[in-house]
Amino acid sequence: MAHRKTAIAVPEDVLAAVDRAARARGESRSRFISRVLRLAVRAQRDAEVTRRLDALFADESLCDRQRREAGDWALVGIDWASERW
Repeated sequence: MAHRKTAIAVPEDVLAAVDRAARARGESRSRFISRVLRLAVRAQRDAEVTRRLDALFADESLCDRQRREAGDWALVGIDWASERW
């Protein structure tokens, strides 16, 4: 993975806390910050996915359709409990 250097201004107390946390994990400051930023971006993406799913499942007509389809599959009589995902 390619890396790019960038300069950012960080309050001294935050940078000191970052350095302590990185040292405690045995990581460099750069690696620690990169990992935390990656987690923050993932959390934002996951929150957006959750928001979209919440909006989708808030649609009563979709819920009704899902219930009907689940009932139809239940009539087929397949025991899905033994399936491994």
